[in-house]
Amino acid sequence: MFEGAGELEPLVNLVFLIGTGAIALHGIKFRDEEGNSEWVHLLFGCIAAVFFFGVLFQDVLGLVTVF
Repeated sequence: MFEGAGELEPLVNLVFLIGTGAIALHGIKFRDEEGNSEWVHLLFGCIAAVFFFGVLFQDVLGLVTVF
């Protein structure tokens, strides 16, 4: 994801995965006092999950290549 980071790229990717993973889990699992989910939390949780899996599969695992 951050090719300009040089030898620190794996560390930057790991920090990014931890951050977006935490945001995604919080957004998707969040419930209010009545047990209802809010659409804003679900929206941003799903957006964070897309970035999480994009970086995981493309940069960390190398399963996806972009032309």
